[in-house]
Amino acid sequence: MCGIVGYIGDKPAYDILIKGLQRLEYRGYDSAGIALVNSKTNVYKCKGKVSDLEAFIKGQDTTGNIGIGHTRWATHGEPNDVNAHPHESMNGNFVVIHNGIIENYSVLKEFLKEKNYTFQSETDTEVLANLIEYIYEHNKVSAEVAVRLALTKVIGAYGLVVVCRNETDQLIAARKGSPLVVGIGNGEYYIASDATPIVEYTKSVIYLNDDNIAVIKKNEISLKNLDNESLSPEIKKLDIDISAIEKGGYEHFMLKEIFEQPRSIHDTFRGRINPELLQIRLGGLHPVLDTLSNAKRIIIIACGTSWHAGLVAEYLIEEYARIPVEVEYGSEFRYRNPVIYKDDLVIAISQSGETADTLEAIKLAKAAGATVIGVCNVVGSSIPRETHAGVYTHAGPEIGVASTKAFTAQVTVLTMMALKIGSMNGNLSESNYKEIVAALIEIPGKIERILLQNDYIKKLASKLKDVSNSIYLGRGLNFPVALEGALKLKEISYIHAEGYPAAEMKHGPIALIDANMPVVVIATKDKTYEKIISNIQEVKARKGIVIAVVTEGDVHIKNMADYCIEIPETHDALTGLLSVVPLQLLSYHIAVMRGCNVDQPRNLAKSVTVE
Repeated sequence: MCGIVGYIGDKPAYDILIKGLQRLEYRGYDSAGIALVNSKTNVYKCKGKVSDLEAFIKGQDTTGNIGIGHTRWATHGEPNDVNAHPHESMNGNFVVIHNGIIENYSVLKEFLKEKNYTFQSETDTEVLANLIEYIYEHNKVSAEVAVRLALTKVIGAYGLVVVCRNETDQLIAARKGSPLVVGIGNGEYYIASDATPIVEYTKSVIYLNDDNIAVIKKNEISLKNLDNESLSPEIKKLDIDISAIEKGGYEHFMLKEIFEQPRSIHDTFRGRINPELLQIRLGGLHPVLDTLSNAKRIIIIACGTSWHAGLVAEYLIEEYARIPVEVEYGSEFRYRNPVIYKDDLVIAISQSGETADTLEAIKLAKAAGATVIGVCNVVGSSIPRETHAGVYTHAGPEIGVASTKAFTAQVTVLTMMALKIGSMNGNLSESNYKEIVAALIEIPGKIERILLQNDYIKKLASKLKDVSNSIYLGRGLNFPVALEGALKLKEISYIHAEGYPAAEMKHGPIALIDANMPVVVIATKDKTYEKIISNIQEVKARKGIVIAVVTEGDVHIKNMADYCIEIPETHDALTGLLSVVPLQLLSYHIAVMRGCNVDQPRNLAKSVTVE
């Protein structure tokens, strides 16, 4: 949830830390801070964004070749100067930055109060800093041992980096349930929550696993577990281009990522679809092919936008593979004592691969004996390591907090999976299989045609920017797209929006419709077309404003609706990959016109790595 960055080497640390925090700000932007080690350790922190931190630090001592930085998404304690990271222990021996939640922090805090410790903030992180210090002073041990022993007392999730003021030649990093990656340079090391601050300096990285502790000095790194057993670091190569994490001339990352979708969808199926034979090969699923072909029930686990992608998969798998599917919120699945059978197939979807609720649900499913496969975007993240098999999307880094290209990449992978399973178990004919595969190959070009309407959609947004509420309607595969469109509008423009199956409008939401209520209807030509026309008529009869997403050339609905956005015709199975794009653009332009921070909407962060 929060952004962590660290550096140790011969370069000035300040510039590296600030640039790293700017690249990590999508993970949290309530407050920010850094600690720099020179002859002493200087801590600077404040409420607000990284730019506020820069202004606060201006003119102060920023020397030092070792440092840590943090940008926060608040969990314990409101966003303010005191609760900002880094946190210092009471006697000043330790400085800590932390992502995650220490669940037993209140018990630890009471213990420390009995030992005469006092606290300045409301955070669980300050409790951890003081616990490390207490063990360090009470047991007369090294900083490394103090950190390790403290973490054996902790219940919860953490990615943290620690500076000891008495041992300033090192950084100590640890991870459990919250990602940390270490970049390897020439006589230097970089630490971060993800690879975005590191890729500029090195492509060689070590992904820390749960219960790993790394002691990092300028010319060496040692890796241990909580049992003090030495580990051999596994060095990976980053496959990220620096241009992928820059705006590239676009006003916002979100707009850039919307326009990247033709490429990201193509990259996701490239090498997996044989365009001559029209066959799908998903190499990451080879270990579980028998399970896939013989599955009797599939459970999909996800959160947020990924949950909407899972709903699309439910329609596709049931239609083409004839396997019953349940789509679950990760946060609810693990707490309601779900029924899981050993022959169940569980699909976990997450852009970051670090979503805390989804990860815990995976562990629950595995403990019950189910086969679990992952669909995620970030190589080296936790979900690929926790699952039995999986498929990466190839959307590239997604910096905008509101997910766009990750959603369509997920739907692309899930579509290929549905077709593959249906083909293997004999419920999808070869001719239908190849027809849909051929249509999928054409999707990137069709999205490019939709993006040519950007100026028209921008004009339409100007007519809707001042509304207070809106409803999104869709049927079949377009119902999850309606949910996703409504979510995008809520996330970035702060306009209340709800998505419904179009037929459900009569069961309550129709009461909301009047001359001030815009209703976005996904009304493409498919088997529900006549029904959706009836829904539009019901809205118009109550003077609602209809914005319809229609198939190119559809004159009938164009004559009924107030505004229309056309999308190219495609196979019914793939309509959602097209119909979601104008909804993304509409939300984007409305938010910009309302003066909202599109890439960093209030109260949100990119990856929810805490429960």
